[in-house]
Amino acid sequence: MEDFRDLVDLASERLGGSAVAANDEFFASRDNLVRAAAPLFREGVYTDRGKWMDGWETRRRRDPGHDWCIVRLGLPGIIHGLVVDTSHFKGNFPQACSVEACEAAGHPDTEMLTGGQARWPEILPRTPLEGDRENSFPILTDRRFTHVRLNIYPDGGVARLRVFGLVAPDWGRLARAGGDVDLASVENGGLVLSASDMYFGSRHNLILPGRGRDMSDGWETRRRRGPGHDWAIVRLGKAGTIRRVEVDTTHFKGNAPGSCSLDVATAPVAAPERLAEPTGEWRELLPRTPLQPHTLHRFEEELRPAGDATHARLNIFPDGGVSRLRLFGRIAP
Repeated sequence: MEDFRDLVDLASERLGGSAVAANDEFFASRDNLVRAAAPLFREGVYTDRGKWMDGWETRRRRDPGHDWCIVRLGLPGIIHGLVVDTSHFKGNFPQACSVEACEAAGHPDTEMLTGGQARWPEILPRTPLEGDRENSFPILTDRRFTHVRLNIYPDGGVARLRVFGLVAPDWGRLARAGGDVDLASVENGGLVLSASDMYFGSRHNLILPGRGRDMSDGWETRRRRGPGHDWAIVRLGKAGTIRRVEVDTTHFKGNAPGSCSLDVATAPVAAPERLAEPTGEWRELLPRTPLQPHTLHRFEEELRPAGDATHARLNIFPDGGVSRLRLFGRIAP
């Protein structure tokens, strides 16, 4: 976790992020800013507005001022770092940028966000940008935000805006709702801290919302040729007792694990140790159990009493791919 890019991209369209307003988008749409896929370049492709670019691009400014775009984060959270990606923008990238952020309740419209009702503290002062590269900026703040405003000086194009941080859900609302919640879900503050291997698919896919789209949208390890097994460690969004587990191997047909098990542990979650992996003993929650390819497995009666936990470790034997992991339980008092 030394690199903030190991955290969640709060602005990603995969999590519901959206570029809700911009003062100008003449050459390329603001919607491209939050796309999950890496930016592309199409040689020789033009539209009636000019060269096709995979990003947000404004016209050449002929008067004072600067351009801006407001992004609603898909999940509210504490921002730890920004990436202002100018890939493929070489002669048309902004000279500099700054970023402001706000926390707004409900579903504010553009007028509420720009009309003085919202407060926008600056989290990144005006800083030079380089073209055709990922410009990375660590952010030091402990505040919860729901929106960011990217300012570019004076104009130009940005391919992607990544806003990395820790999800800060409204646990009071979740607790009032009652019943079990998915303690591992990224929407509820879960985070996959580490994994033994993720050659074919990122560990972070395990706890994304919804069902996996295809094999690329899951966690998949390379073929193991020696002893041992693969694993992934999840920090739960909140300490709790896991009462039901779902291990989904959908789309993994010739490469699903042969079996899995699940262990839990309890560790301090107060900063700065909140991202540390647990150092105590692991307790077995789900004993080693066979898995089927392309199947959503639900385990409840198979679980053993393990008490409250802050972390979980999914073990797969010996290797393979898992689309999603769900850990439903009750929040600890």
